[in-house]
Amino acid sequence: MATGASIMSLGGRDNGFGFAKTSEFVKVSDLKRVKFQRTKIFVIKNSNPGSDIAEFKPASEGSPLLVPVQKYCESTHKTIRRKTRTVMVGDVALGSDHPIRIQTMTTSDTKDVAATVKQVMQIADRGADIVRITVQGKREADACFEIKNTLVQKNYNIPLVADIHFAPSVALRVAECFDKIRVNPGNFADRRAQFETLEYTDDDYQKELEHIEKVFVPLVEKCKKYGRAMRIGTNHGSLSDRIMSYYGDSPRGMVESAFEFARICRKLDFHNFVFSMKASNPVVMVQAYRLLVAEMYVQGWDYPLHLGVTEAGEGEDGRMKSAIGIGTLLQDGLGDTIRVSLTEPPEEEIDPCRKLANLGMKASQLQQGVAPFEEKHRRYFDFQRRTGDLPTQKEGEEVDYRGVLHRDGSVLMSVSLDQLKTPELFYRSLAAKLALGMPFKDLATVDSILLRELPPADDKDARLALKRLIDVSMGVITPLSEQLTKPLPNAIVLVNLNELSTGVYKLLPEGTRLVVSVRGDEPYEELEVLKTIDATMILHELPYSDKITGRVHAARRLFEYLSENSLNFPVLHHIRFPKGIPRDDLVISAGANAGALLVDGLGDGILLEAPDQDFEFIRNTSFNLLQGCRMRNTKTEYVSCPSCGRTLFDLQVISAEIREKTSHLPGVSIAIMGCIVNGPGEMADADFGYVGGAPGKIDLYVGKTVVKRGIAMESATDALIQLIKDHGRWVDPSVEE
Repeated sequence: MATGASIMSLGGRDNGFGFAKTSEFVKVSDLKRVKFQRTKIFVIKNSNPGSDIAEFKPASEGSPLLVPVQKYCESTHKTIRRKTRTVMVGDVALGSDHPIRIQTMTTSDTKDVAATVKQVMQIADRGADIVRITVQGKREADACFEIKNTLVQKNYNIPLVADIHFAPSVALRVAECFDKIRVNPGNFADRRAQFETLEYTDDDYQKELEHIEKVFVPLVEKCKKYGRAMRIGTNHGSLSDRIMSYYGDSPRGMVESAFEFARICRKLDFHNFVFSMKASNPVVMVQAYRLLVAEMYVQGWDYPLHLGVTEAGEGEDGRMKSAIGIGTLLQDGLGDTIRVSLTEPPEEEIDPCRKLANLGMKASQLQQGVAPFEEKHRRYFDFQRRTGDLPTQKEGEEVDYRGVLHRDGSVLMSVSLDQLKTPELFYRSLAAKLALGMPFKDLATVDSILLRELPPADDKDARLALKRLIDVSMGVITPLSEQLTKPLPNAIVLVNLNELSTGVYKLLPEGTRLVVSVRGDEPYEELEVLKTIDATMILHELPYSDKITGRVHAARRLFEYLSENSLNFPVLHHIRFPKGIPRDDLVISAGANAGALLVDGLGDGILLEAPDQDFEFIRNTSFNLLQGCRMRNTKTEYVSCPSCGRTLFDLQVISAEIREKTSHLPGVSIAIMGCIVNGPGEMADADFGYVGGAPGKIDLYVGKTVVKRGIAMESATDALIQLIKDHGRWVDPSVEE
């Protein structure tokens, strides 16, 4: 591990890649490894006068990713909003001194002025602070003047943002009327990526940078002249070949791509800009923003952040992915404006966006968290999962406990006595397969259940229903008081720290499996009892009503304690929601709280309880959360763009059609893209792609490679299915009994 010591006059040749107050982004080849206090660390000499040194270390042991030792947020034990400058977008102020702003994007054809004006008005009426409009060509740019004037005449002064790709001249034109310009560093001055590995000398690379500056400077100067704002918005899927050849298709490449443009802005003394680091994968998105902020801390920059998970999808899936990515960063105190990208009408994005903004504002205003603690083991910048030890079979045990948790992430469900009255319906609600009325676990079957009240000893039918679950290695967890008064053979017993420390659990038969409920913010001396037992799992739970203690921070403290003491118990995140919580609130809260830990590799599963919510909804939400955190895949994964004025077909209709026919393919990922502006790189995680190539025509991809072009839309879904079959990834849907 690198140390945080101040290092003087160490480094290699003075090559202009210094790092500190006026630093450049460092290339790995420019780092020198030296010994300092018996520890190997990476340093790079500041090429400017002074003694500032940026210090690096591997993101984790053996990782090729080098990251700054410096912090990525104000605090890791409580939510403190990162201090930023104020950026003005029209009359709307962005930055840490202002509310988190919410925004969305129109889906109408920008040339259709009336339709676009109508959408903007609907969005403004729903409470958005900012609206983005795609501007892909000269005719669209000309329409923007009429759109702006019409809105002003109707007393709508909501700031408008022009979304620009591949078109510097269009950006110059629209900067005369819109309040903000979004540029994509991956394609503003570079050609569209061909995913080629290119070899660059330092001179070649410098010439490319000079070309970018030549193309970009006129826009910066115009934004200064007209008082416009700018977003330097990197997308994981549209990095240039040059960046990918030098830095890889990685969060580090995303940051460097944006910094190239930011340096030009700063050179021209233009500071009215924000950054974004979007990706369709929440794990990549979180890593990229954290690395961006860590580098800004090194350089002393204070630009605001626009947060978003791009191509999140629709419905609960889209909300969950956005909550995981955006919610994680908001609880780190990062983010000044957000957009939830859904494959739905744009006004439908506003409500989930507002819920996330409120979550972030509340967390920072209350400074939710725990007492300070030293954090040594969490990986901020690259995903490394802490995997708890799964149950192993012990000598003398009558049943197989090895299936009570799943290696890729477990789903636990709370069940009631009433559900036991109809065993077959109960088994189906757990997504178990049935054979002659007997349950069997399947790919997406609940792993274990929590039964807060056991059936009476003489209720043989209910107890038989539970025995059949235990026989197929489903854990049945029940509180200590229930097991002591109405013992169920081979049940797993839920205890708290007090019941452990007082020894009351020793009234159980020797060898009884235990689950321990822990808050995470207890005094360390209370946690010491964990060293004396062999727990099957730990449930991390804080009361939902506790508004001061940070659930995420308490869990981080717990994981730190476990790692420091080599206690490798599996830990599941347990959230008990209050009665009457709306579905969207539940999804967003689960994603922002449990998801914020799972994207850091902290946790082995989830237990969500909501007394008046549909059982199937809770089960599906739990599995969606695990899949959104790139853990357990139980259904087809979709990368689906939210539509905009570039979209070449009715994305919502086509997306629903494709999902209806392909949703039964766990392990398969399908990208549904209205156009190709964000990649095919944005489909980097997808196995197959369905992409608008021309009006009425679809291109099909395998990975990043187009394999069929110009397919008539009417037959394109069938062609996609055939492509999946040709690659051996298709299975026929199972037939219900």
